[in-house]
Amino acid sequence: MSTEISDNAEQSRYEIRLDGELAGFVTYRKRDGKVSLDHTEVDPAFKGKGVGGSLARGVLDDLREKNLSVVPVCPFIAGWIDKHPDYRDMVAA
Repeated sequence: MSTEISDNAEQSRYEIRLDGELAGFVTYRKRDGKVSLDHTEVDPAFKGKGVGGSLARGVLDDLREKNLSVVPVCPFIAGWIDKHPDYRDMVAA
């Protein structure tokens, strides 16, 4: 199964596609060098398959590459960061 995570800037969201099919997304807002991660949604057909975690990691890896800090408004993203301490340095003070 092929997995692709991309930034759909026109809709202000990162998307994850599995074999070309949209499986989930994270909405965001960019402000003052910070990115507010507002909402994560995974299509019910893909729940329980690790899609949310893969999406969270992909989003955070991309934002880290761009040297941006995050404001994890979304409870899923905030919880994921708590479970992966190597991403805590990205959280805006």
